Amino acid sequence: MAGWNALSAGSMLQKSANTPQAVCVYGLTSRCPVHSFRAMSDSRTKTEPTLPRAWPFEEAQKLATHVEARTAKAGADDDARPALLETGYGPSGLPHIGTFGEVARTSWVRQAYTALTGRPSRLLAFSDDMDALRKVPDNVPNREMLEKFIGQPLSRVPDPFGTHESFAAHNNARLCSFLDSFGFDYEFASSTQYYTSGRFDAALKRVLEVHEEVVGVIAPTLGPDRRATYSPVLPLHPRTGEVMQVKMDAVNPEAGTVRWTDPATGEQFETPVTGGHAKMQWKADWAMRWYALGVDYEMSGKDLIDSVRLSGRICHILGGEPPAGLTYELFLDENGQKISKSKGNGLSVEEWLRYAPQESLGQFMFNQPQRAKRLYFDVIPKTADDYLTHVEKAKALQAADLTGNDLRANPAWFINKGEIAENAGSPVSFGMLLNLASVANAETPEVLWGFIRRYDATVSPETHPMLACLVQHAIAYYADFVRPAKTFRAPTDKERTALVDLANSLRGYEGEAADAATLQNLVFEIGKRHTFEPLRSWFGCLYEVLLGQKEGPRFGGFVALYGVHETVALIEAALLREQQA
Repeated sequence: MAGWNALSAGSMLQKSANTPQAVCVYGLTSRCPVHSFRAMSDSRTKTEPTLPRAWPFEEAQKLATHVEARTAKAGADDDARPALLETGYGPSGLPHIGTFGEVARTSWVRQAYTALTGRPSRLLAFSDDMDALRKVPDNVPNREMLEKFIGQPLSRVPDPFGTHESFAAHNNARLCSFLDSFGFDYEFASSTQYYTSGRFDAALKRVLEVHEEVVGVIAPTLGPDRRATYSPVLPLHPRTGEVMQVKMDAVNPEAGTVRWTDPATGEQFETPVTGGHAKMQWKADWAMRWYALGVDYEMSGKDLIDSVRLSGRICHILGGEPPAGLTYELFLDENGQKISKSKGNGLSVEEWLRYAPQESLGQFMFNQPQRAKRLYFDVIPKTADDYLTHVEKAKALQAADLTGNDLRANPAWFINKGEIAENAGSPVSFGMLLNLASVANAETPEVLWGFIRRYDATVSPETHPMLACLVQHAIAYYADFVRPAKTFRAPTDKERTALVDLANSLRGYEGEAADAATLQNLVFEIGKRHTFEPLRSWFGCLYEVLLGQKEGPRFGGFVALYGVHETVALIEAALLREQQA
């Protein structure tokens, strides 16, 4: 299946001599070109006024504007620096569907930026592994052991799984494995490593210089008790290693130290903020990172709108420029309630991938990120078929050698890294496979392949790998969701007459090669002949009486795939079932 990494830039991006006329982007694992297209602009020229109608290009234009402003301010020496896009990860828990969504969406912005400007870029997956363990997660072993390390940096908490040197190292490894499984192109960064190596030292000293200004940004947002003790600096206790949330008795910018008092013992300490002896509070930490690393782009959820605003103010105080970014909406469950990990009312990546290919999950994440979406099992079939529809449109554009805005606006162009393989799609929709599984009571892929091969003998798992993948998923989805929910109803007298008419009409096609369009027209004619108003009520009858469900496929296509003789038998069985009831 297609990977997920964005088009690689930097050393893997080659320009022709007359850039920006052409750009060739190379994949991560070979020197074979992934996609070749005309560059839309150069960093020293204005972008085209007409962009592909896709949100990643809108974000890429914001990023390009940010980079141009940064370069103009910093001078020529900064011109060659790649655009830096960042995503954040809290390693107190395992990677989840939100982690996937943020990295995927940021990768698509990066891909659009490459197409838009031809300029290099980097994606940094930053783990906040120096944050303190605030509570013990419910889904880990050795919970009693972890209780003893509340307040310690996650990178100093023992691994409850016993496989890594720390809890953070375990979850960081899971993060990298998770991102690698989707083929993302990223660089991993550890907060602990950045703090202890001195990467943040200069920025931390700058924080001390403007300490009171930073306090003035955050303090008004806090309650009276926390406001009285707030400091953006969190020293690590020299004896216990605990991340201390205490008031600073004194701040010494020249020495790069803070003085504070242990509230438990009354003992006073002077701690350097450099070298990993201290870290920053959340909002100030985010701002400091933007400032220290020169982050150009970072998206975040709607729940962090205030944090983005406050961190942006702090970044300005430090002397930096907050990154461009997108505020995306949060996921809702089937009842419209906000998804909560503690409630367990969401849908995990593993659950989605049991029932549909990873490209369909990409399609779900691509769709309107600024609109709240319900994330539950019922959305999977339609999302999978939406992806297949986009693939076919993209393949048609690609075959016509159209590498312009229409192709680049297609979600499949992003999900497939700019190159849609000829066998990327499927001749049979996921919804059709589910209905075929339903009427055939299919428990194995071989049952579905029997119908598929009879419909088209040239189709096989080897020639159509996406179809093979969909067949496997359809069996799982049918077993867990369709079969338990099947409820047949008896037809009305009018419906019964129409069903008999349909069966008799279909018999005229037995032994003939009737295509889906012809059979669909026949079904329409039967509905009109028996004056179903609206006509969709006739199709509702077919779905509910024959398939035992509220919705279904284009019925002509279903008959062509399932078989005319078998459909007649299905109708007869439904009518007999009604007589015996």
